[in-house]
Amino acid sequence: MSSILAWDDQRIFLAVLEEGSLSAAARRLGLSHPTVRSRIEALEAHLGTVLFTRSVNGLAPTETAEALRGPARAMAMASELFVRQASSAGNEIAGTVRMSVPEFMGIEVIPVMLARLREAHPRIRIELSLSNAPADLLAQEVDVAVRTVAPKQEALVARKVAAIPLGFFAAPGYVARHGAPESLADLAEHDVIGSDRNRSDLAFAERFGVALRRDRLVLRTDSHPAQLAAARAGVGIAVAQVPVGESDGRLVRVLPDVEIAVLETWIVTHENLSRVPRVRAVFDSLVESFGAMRRAR
Repeated sequence: MSSILAWDDQRIFLAVLEEGSLSAAARRLGLSHPTVRSRIEALEAHLGTVLFTRSVNGLAPTETAEALRGPARAMAMASELFVRQASSAGNEIAGTVRMSVPEFMGIEVIPVMLARLREAHPRIRIELSLSNAPADLLAQEVDVAVRTVAPKQEALVARKVAAIPLGFFAAPGYVARHGAPESLADLAEHDVIGSDRNRSDLAFAERFGVALRRDRLVLRTDSHPAQLAAARAGVGIAVAQVPVGESDGRLVRVLPDVEIAVLETWIVTHENLSRVPRVRAVFDSLVESFGAMRRAR
């Protein structure tokens, strides 16, 4: 067996592994279903092993496939980094910067900041990854991350930019129909929106007693933007970042004296990237934008 494998075959293997089916991998890669199937079969023949078996839930990876997940993902990240590094030349503030941002911030907070960034640096292109799981900055999976947990690795450069309070919000129409709770205990008599299966969110909610218990919620979803969208639509009361809720005319704050928690926010990059002009420009722009948001409160 030749030791040389085409990266494209490994890219297809990784897509099938992560998506769980040939059809989903084909859609992700923009390829036909037969092409993906034939490339996987060719890869298995080349390696002399079986990578996937069929199950009721789609394709199940074999132990061999699972053992190859890490190397394949590392190669994918290296390939993506190669493309981003090649997207600019010299000391120009230009090219692609990949950012990782928590889902809620990526929808409700970051877009206006990116508009300011684009005005200042029109030759920068942004790849935005929305995920509540921290991206691997040490492996340079992304160039810049917005995090709500302080980074501890010495190779990372970080700036704390905000301490964002969380509060309860509802639509004016909901308050008109049901009134506003006057205490946390009153929430037990209201329609409350919260998390479904996210363990950390559910454990956090348990601290507020029966009103936020999972089985009492009228709508459960682990998507924080979906929770806020439901509150805007009048479904019930949801938790949101106070600056977002207070700036939205479709929402009113209820229990305004209750500060549920404070979300510390950090801008982070790898020390090796902190001196790359396009990465530094994005880092500094986010620091300034969060500072402006903090000063506006």
